[in-house]
Amino acid sequence: MTQVLKVAAAAGALAALMSSTALAVTLNLGNGGEPGSLDPHKVAGDWENRIVGEYLEGLMAEDINADAIPGQAESWTISDDGTVYTFKLRADAVWSDGVPVTAQNFVDAFQRLFDPKTAAEYAYLQFPIKNSSKIAAGEITDFSELGVKAIDDKTLEITLEAPTPFFLQALTHYTAFPIRKDIIEKFGDQWTQPGNIVGNGPYSIVEWVPGSYLRGVKSETYYGKDALKIDEIRWDNTEDLTAALNRYRAGELDILTDFPADQYKFLQDNYPGQAHVAPFLGVYYYVMNQSKAPLDNVNVRKALSISVLRDVIGPDVLGTGELPAYGWVPPGTSNYEGEQYMPEWASVPYDQRVEEAKKLMADAGFTPESPLKMQLRYNTNENHQRIAVAISDMWKQIGVEVELFNAETAVHYDALNAGDFQVGRAGWLLDYSDASNTLDLLRTGIKQADGTMNWGNNYGRYSNAKFDELMDAAAKELDLGKRAGLLHDAEKLAMDEFAVIPIYWYVSKNVVSPKITGFNDNAKDINRVRWMTKSE
Repeated sequence: MTQVLKVAAAAGALAALMSSTALAVTLNLGNGGEPGSLDPHKVAGDWENRIVGEYLEGLMAEDINADAIPGQAESWTISDDGTVYTFKLRADAVWSDGVPVTAQNFVDAFQRLFDPKTAAEYAYLQFPIKNSSKIAAGEITDFSELGVKAIDDKTLEITLEAPTPFFLQALTHYTAFPIRKDIIEKFGDQWTQPGNIVGNGPYSIVEWVPGSYLRGVKSETYYGKDALKIDEIRWDNTEDLTAALNRYRAGELDILTDFPADQYKFLQDNYPGQAHVAPFLGVYYYVMNQSKAPLDNVNVRKALSISVLRDVIGPDVLGTGELPAYGWVPPGTSNYEGEQYMPEWASVPYDQRVEEAKKLMADAGFTPESPLKMQLRYNTNENHQRIAVAISDMWKQIGVEVELFNAETAVHYDALNAGDFQVGRAGWLLDYSDASNTLDLLRTGIKQADGTMNWGNNYGRYSNAKFDELMDAAAKELDLGKRAGLLHDAEKLAMDEFAVIPIYWYVSKNVVSPKITGFNDNAKDINRVRWMTKSE
């Protein structure tokens, strides 16, 4: 990748010239990590979604509360049995190079998403679509059997395996965005680089300075362009939270998507109303690599989990009030009636839990005198470091000697995907409000044609056939109450086996300048720029 990549096309140059004028309104957004890609089938994080969701748009889009609204589809009908969705595309849906958006663009996108060669780690989010999981597993090789059909240029039909209450919300996710097959075939892996990239969303990518920032300008072909109040977006890499906050205080950044937790009170006192801390659907957790000893031992995993004093993480380590997590499905998740999972050990006094953890570790051959030496990986971030240091101290008392290892976000998640770790930090923000969205993370991976396993986002390689059976049964259950029961059973099974170490339920942590309106705290922590305005 060259140091600075710029658009050569005349339309892009004209847009860039427009954005440099004094009249242009620029949103400077502290976006976190460097995107690993802008390909909707290759990205995996919220920092990437904040970019991809501006240059591409699916059948459904997000409103100011992140609820599903019509996007590229102007209308749709649903069959009486709830399995066939027929979408009518907007007549004025156009790509940034002037080519009309067609139903075939969505067919091409879904076929590429499920193609085993793509190895899209988030493909399973769209597995409600008929035959999608079988195609992804290589069991079906005829892509015409996928339940996505172009009836004509502006009519798309999607057939599901079973009625899916969250399907329209799932279509707001980037795994459901359209692609231009001709552009991908022409440029290969370079299709997402400025100068090559085309989109159908509100903004067009015009510049990418690796390790520094990306820039997008208002798309002149977007159907809603006249309502856009922000002319240009600059997504700055801001993994150094202290440096980012200093830039915000200097007026260089308008929005921060995270901030150092120990600065929360300072922000409240000195920048009242600008620090936004709000509950949303997500879980912060540690994964344990169960493909290798000793973390394949459930008792070692139990010792590590029960010795974490979660109650101090939110109020003391971070100072922003995150609530401790003992289960896997965030409270308030839709279609999940019943009591929230809570293990019996959670109510046991902490000193007793530590003693039990010591015994479990000793039984596995580890003591403070002969400790388990283990590496804990996290992506570079001051808050992640604080938590890692605190938990390392908690583990030291049970016979675990921890080496802390941090890396840039993309490098960190590459290691998790490759299984090149012992314990690693991760987080999950629900893509749609349904328990399956977190529980599906723990499904056994899919065996590829070459014999290797695609574990998706199941970084720890947890595998239990009974769990998979419960998830399969829930996917086919039409009665929402019975479906919730199956999902509760699956959650209990995985948590009782310590498939992961949940640590806390997320709160969103943003800092928003008073100049910005249209930023609305919501349960998904997704704020699209199309709803924002900026006053100087």
